[in-house]
Amino acid sequence: MRPSPRLLDAAAQHARKPLIQFVGRRHWPSTPEPQHPHPSAPADVQNAFSDFLNKFKASASRATQPQAAASSTGKNGETVQSFTDFWQAPERLWRRRISEEEMEAISSGGAY
Repeated sequence: MRPSPRLLDAAAQHARKPLIQFVGRRHWPSTPEPQHPHPSAPADVQNAFSDFLNKFKASASRATQPQAAASSTGKNGETVQSFTDFWQAPERLWRRRISEEEMEAISSGGAY
């Protein structure tokens, strides 16, 4: 059976129109916008945002410089050391190689 020309003309007049409409091409800015607090942040956070940026920039500049192990005092007066890289810590704290048997046991969930 062949469709009649009348049916083809009616189908062409009622072509499908997608429901989604795009506004246009996206234009991304070439430079980032200046940093600012979130518009719905509390007033005290918005007022102290410049202090936060200064502290953030200072910590970022320190993070790029290599540091040695830092020590601090713990709760009971003992000295606690923190390390930025694993090789600064004692060898007993380094990761050790896992044997094939251990990998198999981990993969099997401990079942034999």
